[in-house]
Amino acid sequence: MSHSLPLITTVATALGLSLVLGFLAVRIKLPALVGYLLAGILMGPFTPGFVGDAGIAKELAEIGVMLLMFGVGLHFSLDDLLEVQKIALPGAVLQIGVATLLGASVAIGWGWSLGGSLVFGLALSVASTVVLLRALEARGALETMNGRIAVGWLIVEDLAMVLVLVMLPPLASWLGGNPSAHHDRSLWQTLAITFAEVATFIVLMLVVGRKVFPKLLWLVAQTGSRELFTLCVVAAAVSIAYAASKLFGVSFALGAFFAGTVMRESEFSHRAAEESLPLREAFAVLFFVSVGMLFDPSVLIEQPLRILAVVGIIVIGKSIAAGALVLAFRYPLTTALTVSASLAQIGEFSFILAGLGVGLGLLPVEGQSLILAGALISIAVNPLLFATVEPLLVWFRSRSALARKLERPLDPLAEMPYATDEKYLSGQVVLVGYGRVGRRIGECLAEHNIPFVVADQKRELVERLRKRGIAAVCGDAADPAVLVQAHTARARMLVVATPDTINVRQMVKKARTLNPGITTIVRTHNEEEALLLEQDAVDKVFFVEAQLAKGMGSYVLETFGKFS
Repeated sequence: MSHSLPLITTVATALGLSLVLGFLAVRIKLPALVGYLLAGILMGPFTPGFVGDAGIAKELAEIGVMLLMFGVGLHFSLDDLLEVQKIALPGAVLQIGVATLLGASVAIGWGWSLGGSLVFGLALSVASTVVLLRALEARGALETMNGRIAVGWLIVEDLAMVLVLVMLPPLASWLGGNPSAHHDRSLWQTLAITFAEVATFIVLMLVVGRKVFPKLLWLVAQTGSRELFTLCVVAAAVSIAYAASKLFGVSFALGAFFAGTVMRESEFSHRAAEESLPLREAFAVLFFVSVGMLFDPSVLIEQPLRILAVVGIIVIGKSIAAGALVLAFRYPLTTALTVSASLAQIGEFSFILAGLGVGLGLLPVEGQSLILAGALISIAVNPLLFATVEPLLVWFRSRSALARKLERPLDPLAEMPYATDEKYLSGQVVLVGYGRVGRRIGECLAEHNIPFVVADQKRELVERLRKRGIAAVCGDAADPAVLVQAHTARARMLVVATPDTINVRQMVKKARTLNPGITTIVRTHNEEEALLLEQDAVDKVFFVEAQLAKGMGSYVLETFGKFS
């Protein structure tokens, strides 16, 4: 039966094994991704028992890549990137360069070709967005400044890898790989034609796609049919990826990525993401299973030193490089440790790049197994690395004067200028966070001529506020030094407008230490958290959903009264 129905057998076995092993992985506090890869290893030709159909698994993996990249494009936010561009752009580019150099140097030492070594180094340089987002969500750190920097950093890495996937095929023959269909062209001709094809596709998507596909989504949404809407989203993702490959010579990955970015322009983008999520997740699982099927476990026994070198580059080399770059940009030690832990793993882009490298004859099959082994081990230990961030921070602060200095670097934005007007130094409001809520509070205070000082972790924002004449300091308000710089000791009120509920108690506690009579106001989205904050004697807690309900209820009563 397994031979007469290879598609059903392969899919059923893959999903069933992934469910069991993914569940077991989560139960022992590991990412489910580890379970999916192990399922693939058990289905592969290198382990005894059932062997899945490699051809079918490969095609399912291609659909998985399309939908995975479509999801990346659908969630790509230029605003999120621009918010942390001063550290994410140069930091990610330099870190990719360092990690690629480390990986390529080791591979050349093993006797690999330059092209294979380059692909190997690039595969080790890019972290998994899936693993990072789930790790940050599990710790409630996704909306914190450290979380945003880490996400922005990975957005740059993803964009860089999209460019690599575009450029690698035409360059393969010059890097020692299989001859391309146009190997008789010169290098510059090949690059020029590739850039022209990609540019034509991108212009077509940005000019035509941004108008056509949001309109198409709107028309389908008007039918009220949920299945038609889901079909429209998935059909657009797969069709654009396929058409991009056939008409413009662009990879499935790039085509699907831009399909996601143009869909994001629609007012139904959130619904598109939600409706397509189950299918994207299912095919992503099949993609990871297909990657696991390519892994030869014997490499763990035959090449333990090489695996150790790979894991060392991913977990130690990348982490040190990223942490040093963050500190060089004058961000605190806590940010450096968070970003370092975030990048100490590899995932989906590494698998895609490794598969492409093997297909182009650049990367040896052994390299693909080493990359997968490095991914399995680094993803498995990543939760442990995140768990060590706080203990390491405490240890460094207590034993190292240098660490304390790094935690509060000599940064002009971390201190109030000497020429600051006296009205901002006494009887003022200390406003923590200047996002969507904080900005509106600040505007209200300014309208009523009430002086306030903003404390925010975003350097670019603090720079802009100071240029506008608004008193502001850069840093985490949970750090007493930041509260001191905001002159909390003489302030009248502390308003915590940030959604970061993890450190809010520390902020209030340290503010009360500096100024026992200060009035404290905080916001929260969690009813349980609101009760705990009230028990901590916070003067006023605004539970967002309750305030919204009161406002809407008041409007309903007021409107109802007009008609009665």
